[in-house]
Amino acid sequence: MKDEIMRAIVKNQPVKAMAVTGTHLVERARQIHKTLPVATAALGRTLMAASMMGNAMKEENGAVTVKIDGGGPLGQILAVSDHQGNVRGYVQNPAVDLPLKGPGKLDVGSAVGTDGYLNVVKDLGLKEPYSGSVRLVSGEIAEDVTSYYAISEQTPSACALGVLVDVDQSVLAAGGYLISLMPGADETLIRKMEENIKTAGMATEILRTGEGAKGLLETVLSGFDLEFSQPEPVEYRCYCNRERVTRALISLGPDELNEMMEEQGKAELTCQFCDAVYQYNQEELQQLISSIKKKKD
Repeated sequence: MKDEIMRAIVKNQPVKAMAVTGTHLVERARQIHKTLPVATAALGRTLMAASMMGNAMKEENGAVTVKIDGGGPLGQILAVSDHQGNVRGYVQNPAVDLPLKGPGKLDVGSAVGTDGYLNVVKDLGLKEPYSGSVRLVSGEIAEDVTSYYAISEQTPSACALGVLVDVDQSVLAAGGYLISLMPGADETLIRKMEENIKTAGMATEILRTGEGAKGLLETVLSGFDLEFSQPEPVEYRCYCNRERVTRALISLGPDELNEMMEEQGKAELTCQFCDAVYQYNQEELQQLISSIKKKKD
């Protein structure tokens, strides 16, 4: 089953919801960055949160960046989503390994830490992007995303994110959901939502039974009359290419390129999102320097 995002509204109730399945995209991230289980879980949760945020944008060609830095051993976690929900990202220290905090329970909170912030930057195609920031609540990421929506966007929400890692360290299941209450939600509705979420249990256990994004929402919103949108495929997708890397090199300027050429005789740049390596020999660097000088003349 391919990764996807499914949206739904509750008929005649001020509730909207979305769910993501991300087993393949999180596994792809694990393979690229060679993450150990706790890093796989932390990065995977962040990627899926960014995916749902990106997919919720109405601006075509918009983008969302989610950055988490809680002072824990994992260091910074970064995820970037396009407006469809395709994501890329990295964790600063992918080889971190911590003892389990319970049977089969990865200690993501300790690995991420709580001495820091969750930052969200939404590029809406305007001159200045929208930026919101909240202090980390638990470092478990889903609770921190819930806090972000409550504080930065004044939207009461419930977020669940999970990554189930197999014994061979591959990703067995990954997914999550985001349920948002719109103005007009009363106490009875809120209590019903809370009961449903508690009864539904962990998102990964629901997905492990073979349910997709639709099944996840049907389980969590059991008893409600749902209207679903069409599922939208999502994947781990990096947009790097040689042309973009070349522009980045040119932006360094002739002095720095000259210094690079004299010290190393070449340039080798690695994409932090997909680990693709771009190499430039001495002749190619000289051509870039010459092109910069021509533009200045």
